[in-house]
Amino acid sequence: MTAQRPEDAAHIPVLAEEVVEWLALKPNGTYVDATYGRGGHSALILERLSAQGRLLAFDHDPAAAQAADDRFGKEGRFEFVRASFSQLATELNERDLVGSIDGLLLDVGVSSPQLDDPSRGFSFMHDGPLDMRMNPDAGRSAAEWVNTASERDIADVIYQYGEERFSRRIARAIVERRRKQTFTTTADLAEVIARAVPRRERRIHPATRSFQALRILVNRELEELRAALDTSLDVLAPGGRLLVISFHSLEDRIVKRFMRDESRAESPRLRIAARLIRAQPEEARRNPRARSARLRVAERVA
Repeated sequence: MTAQRPEDAAHIPVLAEEVVEWLALKPNGTYVDATYGRGGHSALILERLSAQGRLLAFDHDPAAAQAADDRFGKEGRFEFVRASFSQLATELNERDLVGSIDGLLLDVGVSSPQLDDPSRGFSFMHDGPLDMRMNPDAGRSAAEWVNTASERDIADVIYQYGEERFSRRIARAIVERRRKQTFTTTADLAEVIARAVPRRERRIHPATRSFQALRILVNRELEELRAALDTSLDVLAPGGRLLVISFHSLEDRIVKRFMRDESRAESPRLRIAARLIRAQPEEARRNPRARSARLRVAERVA
């Protein structure tokens, strides 16, 4: 195994101990880390696999692909697949692994390295190009959408995906401003949003929910999550575990309803294996991102 880079070492995977525990890892098993990020969870899984074990890691971010090659390029039990959630079934079918996965981990949303890189345009904390694409080689950027969408569509997206009560004010401000000059940077958009929000919340930047909404839209995150959940029913082996880490209520609601409905069906395909798991206070202190993390666990029924 190659030495990990400093930025990889600094990236802390959330709920690491809980993920390892609830995956119920078998040394010779086959596992999927569907959101590689910088490989924190993958490294912990590999530590517990034997020479016959296998781990496939998915991510459509080219930076993740490079990080995986640097870190695990010489690891024979590891394979990186540059693909999104919605491509899981196709990729696993090509490898004749459908129905034989012992554990599938989904860590939903944007990763810390993506947030911290100004050139990716995810955060209003660092000025950069207004992009927000997890795969910068595909789809529309946030700037392209913000500069062309109707006022009504902007308001609807910010309300539905960001749960922002001032969505109409924000959409109106965006449209008025772009008549004079189009949006190109994160700081520019964040400033317009901040001016449009009449009341501030403590410790929450006024652009937080709007940026979340744009990111979800640009990356089709909720559609991708639903596709991955549906795929899990086909790819998991009997007794295989499905673990999903989410960071806000929209994602968690989808996961909760999916697991509940599949466990209560006339012919159930899942069994809920654990109650909602949150980070322990010590982890939340060490890693602020863990404060909002929610882990749900289900097991494939034969």
